[in-house]
Amino acid sequence: MSGPHANPTVSVVMAAYNGATLIGETLDSLWAQSFADFEVIVVDDCSTDGTLDLLRACDDPRLRVIAAERNVGPVRSRNRAFAEARGRYIAGLDQDDICLPNRFERQVAYLDAHPDIALVAATAAILEDGAVTSSIKSPVTTPRLVEWLLWIENPLVWSTVMLRRDRVSPDGEFTRPDYLYAEDFDLYHRMARQGGIARIDDPLLLYRKHGGGASQLYAETMSTNAMRVLAESYAAEGFDDAEVGAKLIIEHLMRAVPVYDRSTFERLGRTIGALQAHFIATREVDADSLRMIRWESALRWGRVVRAGLKAGTIGLMAAMAVRPDHLGLGYSSMEELVGSRLIGGARSAVRKGRAA
Repeated sequence: MSGPHANPTVSVVMAAYNGATLIGETLDSLWAQSFADFEVIVVDDCSTDGTLDLLRACDDPRLRVIAAERNVGPVRSRNRAFAEARGRYIAGLDQDDICLPNRFERQVAYLDAHPDIALVAATAAILEDGAVTSSIKSPVTTPRLVEWLLWIENPLVWSTVMLRRDRVSPDGEFTRPDYLYAEDFDLYHRMARQGGIARIDDPLLLYRKHGGGASQLYAETMSTNAMRVLAESYAAEGFDDAEVGAKLIIEHLMRAVPVYDRSTFERLGRTIGALQAHFIATREVDADSLRMIRWESALRWGRVVRAGLKAGTIGLMAAMAVRPDHLGLGYSSMEELVGSRLIGGARSAVRKGRAA
């Protein structure tokens, strides 16, 4: 098989560490791509399990393996791969995820056809214990919806991302180590300032979910750094109390922690409402995108309401009374809300019984 062009269309950047049991399947998914003009740059971060030997045994000339001199972690390893990349498009991929055969073909075609888009992701199906399930993220998007969702959550899966290399700020790092476990979220926000962010609403990846994933082991670090990303973005948009707003969004939307009381509930509602109003007022939002923004926001508000009712931290009257502009309750019916409140009442009674 011939190698890629001197300047291939796509450069895949990957950090590898002790991934010998899974990385072979990941690489096989690349060799099966319908679009072949790519290179794969893997930085092995001082693995101790034979990962480096496995990589060096691969005879596909599109694979470039770099053995790190010392262990520096996934962010710096990925940055080193990026520094070596020659492609005009950069594809993110973790060592344990699996690309579907038409991923590169679809994303290259999208970026070629949409010069205003700086980064395009895709839907990812979830692979867990050998079973594949659909993504729980928004099923249908527009670039404006994705941009809005970045203000209240991380709507993209890193291993589905493809971006324009020339839109990454030349005076800044690709992914920033100071934002560990939220470095992708930080990159998306920075790329959004360089052009549109879009998502192909078809699954182009199998995202492997397992107990050893960094997202489960380091949730606190992730939350802290994601909070910094949002606070910086809110402040750049001119919001006062950006840190307070970011903390509310991270805690009760991204982490789904029930609101602590009615006062917190009201502050969160005001924050989401103000963010949404500002977003719509400062951007050109077409009718379809506006409808989706309203709907997806209402779904998330409905989850906040149900979580607070189930936890017993807000009552049904508060749930119905605190209704910020354009924040409905999504799918939530009155029966669901009453059911959630009954659960919350039972939990409160149990807590009081224990305290007695």
